Amino acid sequence: MTSHLDQVQSFCANQRWFGEKGHDVHVDAMATSVWLSDGGVWPAVRIGFVYCAGPPGAENAIRVYQLPLSYHREPVDNLGHALVGDWVDPDLGDTQVWVYDALHDKAATPYWLDALTHGRRLDGLEFHPVHSPDHTVVVPDDAQSLVLTVEQSNTSLVFGDIALLKVFRRLEPGSNPGVEIESALTEAGSELVPEVLGWARGSWPRAGGGTDTGELAMMTAFQKNATDGWAYATTSVRDLYAEADLHAEEVGGDFAGESHRLGASTAQVHNELAKTLGTDVWEPEQMVEHAAAMQRRLDKASAAIPELAPYADGLRRAFTALAEYGQAVPVQRIHGDFHLGQVLRTIDGWKLIDFEGEPAKSLVERRALDTTIKDVAGMLRSFDYAARSLLADHQGDQQIAYRATEWADRNRDAFCDGYAEVAGADPRDQKVLLSAFLADKVIYETLYEARNRPSWLPIPLAAAAQLSGD
Repeated sequence: MTSHLDQVQSFCANQRWFGEKGHDVHVDAMATSVWLSDGGVWPAVRIGFVYCAGPPGAENAIRVYQLPLSYHREPVDNLGHALVGDWVDPDLGDTQVWVYDALHDKAATPYWLDALTHGRRLDGLEFHPVHSPDHTVVVPDDAQSLVLTVEQSNTSLVFGDIALLKVFRRLEPGSNPGVEIESALTEAGSELVPEVLGWARGSWPRAGGGTDTGELAMMTAFQKNATDGWAYATTSVRDLYAEADLHAEEVGGDFAGESHRLGASTAQVHNELAKTLGTDVWEPEQMVEHAAAMQRRLDKASAAIPELAPYADGLRRAFTALAEYGQAVPVQRIHGDFHLGQVLRTIDGWKLIDFEGEPAKSLVERRALDTTIKDVAGMLRSFDYAARSLLADHQGDQQIAYRATEWADRNRDAFCDGYAEVAGADPRDQKVLLSAFLADKVIYETLYEARNRPSWLPIPLAAAAQLSGD
């Protein structure tokens, strides 16, 4: 008979949020929390913690994933896609149970909503409501849940078009930067992030002994009828390509006005973060360390991706200039993974979301202070991606390729203009910093595309050529 760990492993391996694809992985153990559900009520609901080894070279770095579980005494017809397995469970009186990913089980998700709304405290689990000064969002107790199908490293549910519950799948001990930053901005009255309604924190056994504690989920106000920045921007690009003989400013779908407003909103959030969570400075010797780290990433990427190697010397010049900068640089909490997919256009304007930082980085790195220029560089690169991601349908059309560059340049300038109006300083004037962070972002993009979307590799390579002067 297949063990329940084998069933858990098989289920996790087929989930988009499971980050251990690409190498042999074995689920070593599983722990569970206390019951979220009331005794004797079915389905029984609790949280599972799945343990597995890291990738080659980091096998000892045990990864922990969160897997909320709902237990039924009979199979549930419409939950076959969420079936984790079936086994006899000793915690339920040796009852034969069918176990599902509880986030897909509408009979199980009300326990999350109840716990977050009312601030429940259970052994090892804490649910914290958070209210802004002008708190107006109220989620009915009977709001139905719907799992969003967008691909991501977490799982998000919408309750009644009112609240969005994001459940973190890969867990790390410590404060999640998304919860920390977005809660602080909500409590400070910011209107530029979705209102945080609550968050959950839990404890789980540490591999090798002891206990770790960290955030499990966060609930925010759902942005109904919002459009994500990537979809909005690429619609503008399609409009431009359909009118190939017109300039970007002559097309009805010109995006520059939105880019300007987005730049202003970004600067305002940076101001709010500095005021709410404080600032510091990087001394020149710290800039040398950061430049060296960027150089190491370049060396690794150019060794792994031959197409990048011709531009390595040119990119290296940006990092050398950073090391020789010789000035202190203001730093603060930032978004950390900023691009068009991390902003929403609502009827009230732009809102910034998902302040968790780059998923591949450690929690310590994602919570570290950084320069706001990193966020600016990320968004400037995203405008280039939006313009060039659609060029595959127009291969060899030099006029369309020219329009792509024109669209990206126009929107990058508009973003920086908006940013400068609020920040009081133009990020384009920080040429050494901006060039280094743009180059570092291109290296990250090149590695990502080579591993995940080879057909998109020409996008960062074209940027590498431009930044290196080739």
